[in-house]
Amino acid sequence: MNIKIGQYIAGNSILHKLDPRIKIMSMILLIVAIFLVPINLEPKNIIWMISLFLFSLGAVFLSGIRIGKVLQGLKAIVFLMTFTFIIQLFTIQPVDETAILDQPMTLSLISVIGLVLLTFFYHYLKPKIKFRTTWFFTYVILIFVLQWLVIMYVPSYDLVFNFDYNFKVFPSGLIRGGFIFLRIIAVMVIASLLTFTTSTIELNDGLESLMKPLRVIKVPTYIFSMMISLTLRSIPTLLVETDKIMKAQTSRGADFNESTLRQKIRQIIALLIPVFVISFDRADDLSNAMEARGYIIGEPRTKLDVYKINYKDIIILSVVILIIIGLLVTRFAL
Repeated sequence: MNIKIGQYIAGNSILHKLDPRIKIMSMILLIVAIFLVPINLEPKNIIWMISLFLFSLGAVFLSGIRIGKVLQGLKAIVFLMTFTFIIQLFTIQPVDETAILDQPMTLSLISVIGLVLLTFFYHYLKPKIKFRTTWFFTYVILIFVLQWLVIMYVPSYDLVFNFDYNFKVFPSGLIRGGFIFLRIIAVMVIASLLTFTTSTIELNDGLESLMKPLRVIKVPTYIFSMMISLTLRSIPTLLVETDKIMKAQTSRGADFNESTLRQKIRQIIALLIPVFVISFDRADDLSNAMEARGYIIGEPRTKLDVYKINYKDIIILSVVILIIIGLLVTRFAL
């Protein structure tokens, strides 16, 4: 499974040793900072977005986790990021800007046939190739290259029907697409690092401690923190079980790649039913285990670890706060 958020990877890095409260606050502040950067062509905003993206990659280095392990979680949203990027290129066309690319294209019977053959060829090779993400981007590029080849080398009178248009790329569309692309990656990396470097107990204790002021208005913070931490930790477990069921059904002749739409619907239904059953069984086992260990909702509990904020926590939080302050100053004061 490509979705990696929710997994915990044991380690001895700086991020692993940070106070969970500091990690949670830093993650929230960094995500807020990423979304505070305006999407426009001003150099200061471009510098801020690139800097935050590089900062998230630097955090991966501090965690001691391989960058490939973190980026694996992006495979599940490659199509979404590519689709969003292409939409920005097509829709953002300011009248006061000069296009950096103005290429005539045509959608004709020949290009449609070529696109259909290219799609079949891609789906035929997809189960057999290793670097599927690279091939997906190659497929997207070939879609536009094919239309360009038709208008360049096929005479117009040989086309049964054709729809001509200009593929224009403006600086605003390119910058906006790049902003969104980097923004999604940075947010996914930061969110993944939180669960990669924080155990379930630490995550629960950190959330409960941060929400402690809400107890004044009688909000059961311990319940919310436990729900959030258990939900995050159940994601990888359910994905592993789903993968096992898919492999078991594949060994019995199910084909999730080459089947028809009706067959895929039946296969998904046949997949969801055991996944729901397993999820309820796991939840029941977990509740029995928690009760056997003396967990009672609403009763005060002792802590396995007593967290104390040290100078490393203060330095990390100070850096994140300085980033927020610097971003706010450059956005609203300058």
